[in-house]
Amino acid sequence: MSLWTADELAAATGGQANRDFAATGVAIDSRTVAPGDLFVALRGPNHDAHRFVPDALAKGAAAALVDHAPDGLSPGAPLLKVGDTLEALTAIGDAARRRSRARIIGVTGSVGKTGTKEALRLALADQGVTHASASSFNNHWGVPLSLARMPRDAVFAVFELGMNHPGELDVLGRLVRPHIAIITTVEAAHLGYFASVEAIADAKAEIFAGVEPGGSAILNRDNPHFARLERAAHARSIERIIGFGAAEAAEARLLDCRIEASGSAVQASILGETVGYSLPVAGRHWVMNSLAVLAAVKALGADLETAAAALARMPGLPGRGLRRSLAWKGGSIELIDESYNANPASMRAAIAVLGATSPGPGGRRIAVLGEMRELGSEASRLHAELAAPLAASGIDLVFTVGEEMAHLQAALPPAMRGGHVARSSEMPALIDAVLRPGDVISVKGSLSIGMAVVVKHLLAAAEG
Repeated sequence: MSLWTADELAAATGGQANRDFAATGVAIDSRTVAPGDLFVALRGPNHDAHRFVPDALAKGAAAALVDHAPDGLSPGAPLLKVGDTLEALTAIGDAARRRSRARIIGVTGSVGKTGTKEALRLALADQGVTHASASSFNNHWGVPLSLARMPRDAVFAVFELGMNHPGELDVLGRLVRPHIAIITTVEAAHLGYFASVEAIADAKAEIFAGVEPGGSAILNRDNPHFARLERAAHARSIERIIGFGAAEAAEARLLDCRIEASGSAVQASILGETVGYSLPVAGRHWVMNSLAVLAAVKALGADLETAAAALARMPGLPGRGLRRSLAWKGGSIELIDESYNANPASMRAAIAVLGATSPGPGGRRIAVLGEMRELGSEASRLHAELAAPLAASGIDLVFTVGEEMAHLQAALPPAMRGGHVARSSEMPALIDAVLRPGDVISVKGSLSIGMAVVVKHLLAAAEG
C-alpha cells in the first residue's frame, strides 16, 4: 500500500509533479533515505538539503519535494515543486491527519514525553496498527514529518509535542488534533524563556486548543499545577479530565509499588479497574507516567490488561536511562545513559535511579552531570540545589561539565567532588583515571552540552 501518490501530494501542497510516482515513506535526511521514500529538501539555518537531492534519488527515493530543481539531476528526475518545502511538509502532515481514522494521542510535558510516547506505542501495538513519532521529533518540522508518515490504516497514533516558547503548542496541537492530550508534568524546564513555572504550565495547556470535540485531557494529579491545567482544559470545552498519580482523587491511581534497581512492580486502579503489571525500566517517574499511559488506553476503549502486560516488554531508551554492562580493566562497570537531555526534575529522577543501584564489590555510584540549559537567571541556584539530592541518594563521586555546573561542585561536600571541566570533550580523560570495576556511572546533561561524547567514549573503550 502506497503512503502517498503524486496526485495526493500535489493536491495537499499545491505543488506540481513532473511525473507520476508513489511514495511508501517520507524522509528529510538523505543519509537515511529508504527506497520508495519521498525526500523532503528542507532549508535550515546551517544547511540546504536541496544539495542532497541527487544522493537521495540515487538511493531509491520515489521523488523529491523541492522549491527548485537542484544541479546534478538526471533528466526527468521525479520532483514535486512547491514554493516552500517546510510549509509543504506541514500541509502533507495536515492532509494525513484529515484523512486518518486513527484514534490520536498527543503527549507533552516538561519531563517524560518520549518515554510516555514509546510506552503508548508498545501498549497499543497488540491491539491495532499503531503509529508513533520517531525519536524526539516533536517540533515545527518533527510533528509534520511524523504526521506525514502515518499509515493510511493506522488504528492508533501517538505524537510527541514539544515547546520552549509560548505559542508553539497551540500550533502543533491544532495540527495533530488529538482525541486525548497528555501532559506528563510541569517543571522548571526552559525557564529562561518564561517568567515563571506557572507560565510554563500555561504554555503546556496550549495543546488543548487542538483537542477534538468530546476528547479528554490526562493530567498529573500530583503536580502542583493540576488545577491550573484543569481550568485551562475546561476553558477549551474539554469536559473529561482524567487525573493520574498517587493522590486519592486520581482516576488513574497508584495503589502499590515496589521499585527496585532493575524495574518496578505496580498495582493501580485505572478508571475503576484494578490492574497489576511490571516495568523493566527503573525509576518512580516511569511508574507514574505508566499510569497516564494506561489511562489513555482505557479512555480509548482498548483492552487494559493487554496493554498492561505489554509494558513488561518496555525497552530502555538510548539517552534516557538505557543501562549497559561494560568490560572495564579486568572487570565490569554499569553505565546508565541519561545523556539526551536534562532539567532540574529529570536530574533528580536520574539521581534517584543511580542511588537505587547496587555497585559491585569495591564499586561506587558516580554521577557525570552536564549543565542544564535554558534556565535563565535561576540557573546558578538550580544547579547548586542538586547537591542535596546527590548526597541523600548516596552518590559517591560527582563530575561536572559546564560553567553553571561549577556552582554544584562548590556546593558538594569535598569528598564527593570528582572534578569539573568546561567542555564535555575533556571529561573522558578525567573519568578514565578514576573508574574501576564495580562502579555504576550515570551520565546526564542538556543535549547542547554534548554528554553523549562521554557515553560514546565509554562504549568505545569497553569494546577496545
